[in-house]
Amino acid sequence: MHRDLHLFTEDCLSANSVNNSLNNYISSFGVTSTKMSGGSPAAGSLMVADYVVFALMLLVSAAVGVYYAWVSRGRGNSKDFLTGSRKLTALPVSMSLTASFMSSTTLLANPAEVYRYGAIFLLFGVSYVLAMVVTSELFLPFFYRLSLTSTYEYLELRFNRATRLLGTVVFMIQAILYTGIIIYGPALALQQVIDMDLWGGIISTGAVCILYCTLAENTSDRLILDLDIFDINPLRRHTFWTMITGGTFGWVAIYGVHQAQVQRYVSCKSITHARIALYINLVGLCSFLLCSVFAGMCLYSIYKDCDPWTAGHVSAPDELMPYLVVDIFTGYPGLKGLFFAAVYSGSLSTVSSSINALAAVTLEDLIKPYTNMSEKHLTWVSKGLSFFYGVVCITMAGLASLMGGMMQAGAVISGITLGPLLGLFTLGILCPFANSKGGLSGLVTGLVAALAFCLASLISPPIPEMTRPLPMTTEGCNFATGDSLNWTSTALPTEPSTITTAPIQNSDGIHLLTDKWQSPSYLYLSVIGTATAFIVGLMVSLFTGGWKERVDLRLTLMREDTTIYHIFKFFKGKVMRRTEEFDLTKNREEKSGNTNPAFYDTEMDSTISSIPK
Repeated sequence: MHRDLHLFTEDCLSANSVNNSLNNYISSFGVTSTKMSGGSPAAGSLMVADYVVFALMLLVSAAVGVYYAWVSRGRGNSKDFLTGSRKLTALPVSMSLTASFMSSTTLLANPAEVYRYGAIFLLFGVSYVLAMVVTSELFLPFFYRLSLTSTYEYLELRFNRATRLLGTVVFMIQAILYTGIIIYGPALALQQVIDMDLWGGIISTGAVCILYCTLAENTSDRLILDLDIFDINPLRRHTFWTMITGGTFGWVAIYGVHQAQVQRYVSCKSITHARIALYINLVGLCSFLLCSVFAGMCLYSIYKDCDPWTAGHVSAPDELMPYLVVDIFTGYPGLKGLFFAAVYSGSLSTVSSSINALAAVTLEDLIKPYTNMSEKHLTWVSKGLSFFYGVVCITMAGLASLMGGMMQAGAVISGITLGPLLGLFTLGILCPFANSKGGLSGLVTGLVAALAFCLASLISPPIPEMTRPLPMTTEGCNFATGDSLNWTSTALPTEPSTITTAPIQNSDGIHLLTDKWQSPSYLYLSVIGTATAFIVGLMVSLFTGGWKERVDLRLTLMREDTTIYHIFKFFKGKVMRRTEEFDLTKNREEKSGNTNPAFYDTEMDSTISSIPK
């Protein structure tokens, strides 16, 4: 049955028909691949128009920061600087929410992921929907009601200062590492195209981001989906369950408790605007996802017979999209510059969000509690912190090349750090009996568990049977071309998707068989961290007398916070009003006048009156 379904799907979505459709669509714009026409893209092939478009984007981005610094000079305080004075409407906040985590990873890494592993990537759309619903009903109304500049301020109110400080440090580590990856992406792409030094690209990206946030306020086989996607094996890289479960936990951690996102929706002028912003943002996320999948399908349509990675034209899958752009848009001045401007713009939005969030957390959690500075000085300190963290993130970007693929590296970093934090916040919000001992021990245990699984996967990488990369080929490559663009100085194996780790031999000559341990999918790291932190925190709280403690109910989720409660209250009110309208015995005298005494419901006294004979 499985074979018949697979063959039927292949017949419906045959490789030739889908490839021809994509090729025809691309060719309709007069675009052809140099690989197909006997040529190859050349380094430094950007034209004057491309540089103009790219430079214009950098200048406009910097001008935005200068403009808002000028118009807002001398006004507001440090909280206004970080939260937009809490007067924003739904539309701009929704756009900011979407742009915050739709970065260079979206434009470079996601299409490469589809190219290598298939269109199953679309299932992330379901996790987006689930994550937005959970965030809207659980975390958004809670944090909006508390109106906290730093989400980690809640940890001290609910647990103790040690828990708050540890949560702050964990967030700062995550934000710095993740921001380094985002800065590294466009710098790597630009380096490969115009021979710019890697550090030159990193510094140029980081410099504009620092200026902005310091001054401004705030197909074929790729389409075939068979029964294997429902495999419940947690060791598989991508299945229906790993992407729905792991994706939901990961995105709830980002939109539910991450400082950058919470800081945005609490800046709305009402909770209704905040909820609307969250759901408009969902439309943006799904749109970007569809574009990423389509871009990956286009990659396959053009390079199905000559994989640039296998052929050694690129050193990493993340370079495939820049390679494609330089390859097919060689004769179109300005289009390549427009693409790289989009990559840099995506990085700018994410990097500025992270740096601003780092400044907010440092100011609220590490400076304000221990100083007595004026609002004017705090505002200047927040601007200085933005500059400081920009420099730190630029330094970290130089180390990002050691972390592997951008998409997976970002997911792993977020899973290890934000997963346990999500478990801790959920424990405090939903469990009134959770105490400080349980919260702190749960956070530490969750971090250790997630980190242990991550290290195990590095020591013993998943085998190809679990990752299931799609086959690559170089049968259609024209290696005789003299001007071939060699993007790497090291020869890559002809089958990069089937690389296995050889047994490691220690000094005693004993082979350490790394295949004894099989790591779960990287998407499950957030699930492991969240579940461990929540369960351990719950058990420790119960065993240390947490059920005897009294907690301010304002620090837990209240029924008035949820939309379900207000919907139930609305319909209950309508039902009660309709019941009163049909109640004929209520206020009968006022509506009908006085009742005739002759028809009173009273018993007659037979001793006083009798029926005459």
